[in-house]
Amino acid sequence: MKIKHLLTLTLTALLAFTGTAAHAGPEATGPFKNRDNPNPDDDGEGSYGIPYQLPTTAEITEILTRVHGYMEKNTFTRVIDSKTKKEITDFTTPVATARADTSSRFSLLAYEMGVVYSGMLYASEVTGDKRFNNFTASRLQFIHDRLPYFRAVEEKFKLERANSFRGPLDPRALDDSGSMCAALIRAQIAKVGPNLQPTIDLWSDYIANKQYRFPDGTLARQRPQANSLWADDAYMSIPALAEMGRLTGDKKWFDDAVKNAVQMVDYLWNKDKRMLTHGLNLHNPDAPHFHWARANGWVVVALCDLLDVLPKDHPGYEPVKTRLVALLTGLAEYQNGLTGLWHQMVDRPDSYLETSASAMFVYGLAHAINHGWISGTTYGSIAQAGWIGVTTRVTKDGAVDGTCVGTTFANDQVYYYHRPANTTALHGYGPVLLAGAEMIKLINNPKYRIDIKLRTYHYVPLAGGETSYREH
Repeated sequence: MKIKHLLTLTLTALLAFTGTAAHAGPEATGPFKNRDNPNPDDDGEGSYGIPYQLPTTAEITEILTRVHGYMEKNTFTRVIDSKTKKEITDFTTPVATARADTSSRFSLLAYEMGVVYSGMLYASEVTGDKRFNNFTASRLQFIHDRLPYFRAVEEKFKLERANSFRGPLDPRALDDSGSMCAALIRAQIAKVGPNLQPTIDLWSDYIANKQYRFPDGTLARQRPQANSLWADDAYMSIPALAEMGRLTGDKKWFDDAVKNAVQMVDYLWNKDKRMLTHGLNLHNPDAPHFHWARANGWVVVALCDLLDVLPKDHPGYEPVKTRLVALLTGLAEYQNGLTGLWHQMVDRPDSYLETSASAMFVYGLAHAINHGWISGTTYGSIAQAGWIGVTTRVTKDGAVDGTCVGTTFANDQVYYYHRPANTTALHGYGPVLLAGAEMIKLINNPKYRIDIKLRTYHYVPLAGGETSYREH
């Protein structure tokens, strides 16, 4: 009896951990009915754990607005004395304990915030709501206005990494520079916020000329081993290089972006599972694979960003697109059927369901459909279900829950399985903004008709001929 009781407790804990639910029958059940079924008494329609339905533009916009409101309330454009906790308003005299206020744990200069700024710009472009642009403009204005002060603080007190503005003063990693650099360029091109060209120049020079690389030119790190490649660094470098190509018109930036996109994917690609391992140590290429979801998400978004600005006649355009399509079609097969989300370790359904990567995959799938890189025939419904899953992670006040915290390139599954997931992980907010904006474009894509037939959704290309349901 003790053994039976122990097994029962273990099973219960496992089901709670993975976010799935036990059920007596062969079908999954939940509290939601499909509102798009005109027959509310249809006994052939299941009940769902998520609101399985076609979202409207208004509903998606409301989610985006909610996230915007949360970020407005929880990101601060003020300087405080870290010792007294009082606001500093006199910027003529440097104070050693001056810090940008991050009491919400959200830094305006973090790489994750770069995704938020880009997501806000995209949400504004798609919805026409200037509040999203205004968020980015006001935060960039704060960076512009306070950079001279924190430079003076650094010159006097030599705080180095304790300086709140260490990124634009002394970048030492792609995390310090790449994501933010891409966001600044996008804002500048869109004429949103102040001119931060000197910071763009500093960060782009760091990426191009100072970051450590493999002998073949692939951007890499010297941790945790002497020659380590992280999938995360695709987003921390490739979009900035690509945006510099767009900003300057100089082909060398596109060439470097393409080289890194192709080489990073090829180093990390698992051809059997059609996804990427989180990282690679150059001296140990045959190590086990750890398919961390957000690592794959970073690459998805980076490749989309590159293709968006890369000239179509560039010799790298098709190789980059081929790799993006292969990754998206591989990842699509691992979507969780109860929630529409993806797991923390993509190929491990006993790992928890994770929000930021799921939003990145939704964005990538919808974006690729809207650009004609993959067909909406299958992937439209997958993106739609994924978006509905993501919306269940957005709280009433706009916080994004279920996002894995910052995660290093590790070498055991136990580490990845036990990473905390919460609303204070900033990594989820930008991807949700991007995914929502892209979903608005997808459900309004003029090349597709969305049919609701036999209790499910079909994205039918208008150029593909007429369908027939005569037998029904």
